[in-house]
Amino acid sequence: MSRRPLIAVLAANTISTAGSSLTLIGVPWFVLQTTGSAGRAGVVAFCATLPVVVAALVGGPVIDRLGRRRVSAASDLICGLSVGAIPLLHHTGALEFWMLCALMALGGLVHTPGLTARHVLLPNLAEHAGTTITRAAGLYDAVSRGARMIGAAVAGVLIAAFGAETVLIVDAATYGVSALLVTAFLRGVPAAEPQRASGKVSFGAYRAELAEAWAFLSRSRLLMGIMVMVMMTNGLDQGWSSVLLPVHGRDALGGATALGLMISLFGGFALLGALLYGMWGERFPRRAVFAAAFLVSGATRYVVAAFTDTTLPLAVTMALAGLGAGMLNPILTTVMYERVPEELRSRVSGVTTAGCELTMPLGGLAAGLLVDGFGVGTALLLFGGTYLLTTLAPLVFPAWRGLDRGPGVSRTGRPLPGSAREASSPHPSAK
Repeated sequence: MSRRPLIAVLAANTISTAGSSLTLIGVPWFVLQTTGSAGRAGVVAFCATLPVVVAALVGGPVIDRLGRRRVSAASDLICGLSVGAIPLLHHTGALEFWMLCALMALGGLVHTPGLTARHVLLPNLAEHAGTTITRAAGLYDAVSRGARMIGAAVAGVLIAAFGAETVLIVDAATYGVSALLVTAFLRGVPAAEPQRASGKVSFGAYRAELAEAWAFLSRSRLLMGIMVMVMMTNGLDQGWSSVLLPVHGRDALGGATALGLMISLFGGFALLGALLYGMWGERFPRRAVFAAAFLVSGATRYVVAAFTDTTLPLAVTMALAGLGAGMLNPILTTVMYERVPEELRSRVSGVTTAGCELTMPLGGLAAGLLVDGFGVGTALLLFGGTYLLTTLAPLVFPAWRGLDRGPGVSRTGRPLPGSAREASSPHPSAK
């Protein structure tokens, strides 16, 4: 047993996520500074997230064939180049708005496969390190949350001191370090190398593998419910992070430093929530924790921001929201690992990621248009109301009771539809 591969993935994801937090603040602020338009910030968010859906949908089979180590490293390198090109082109006076959109689209296209490649390795690396999936998932989410907190704080300070261009340069460097860690420490790990499928690679085989993943997913009402709910909240959160919060920070909170503080508080308390769930979460019913955490972390941010123009009330709200949000991903990650067999994990993860991110392009675009048309206060209330209705799903629909059951086992002891036990010997893909 060796913990080095798991530690390397945690470190790489931490550095890459910290860099992504720089982009999360730096790019919207760069657009607002250079164009002054919330609508254009929404367009950039749309361009950055639309390719994410395509990449997530087709990425599963590609990740398996190319190898998770290679995909992760290549993803980080390309993201670093696309982000780094923005300040360089701006410095030379050559950056056009369409170029900014294209560079963000390129980064969005390759970013998700890299995240997926590292994410689906967790069960193998956890076993290799002699720890449980739940603990590894909790630690993975905790370090990611901590990285977002640090990255957001650094971004706010750097923007205030040196401008948004400096933030993007630092972001590009973090992607390079992440790629080096994955390349160096995952070499020789069987699960990180190409998983050669029998037969020739063809469009038919590729389509069959995606169809197999979708068929598996559609047999589980719980997994489908999770995907639809997260799809809705991801779209709303994209509008919040790419348009609503930056505009509110510019207009009411005093600038980029306050914006960085808000996101850092959210990330810091999300880290605490993930750690608390990792230590004691298994003692409590998942469904109750999940529903309560989503209700606390969702609509409250939008409503408070709509009715306050001072930092303190929103800071307290962001801290409480982060505490709840930190408990969500460990629950979802554990459920997915329990119910999806290893041989389908990359494909099912790709399909679910694509579904969960389907509304993200529209979220940023809608937020920008609503702010330009009706003002940031109205946009915040509309998004918050939609968020509240969405997060009531675990309390309303019976399928969510499956969160409290064991890995793929119904109360009668029979395998649940779409569970890992039922699909432990899935039908082979058509080649």
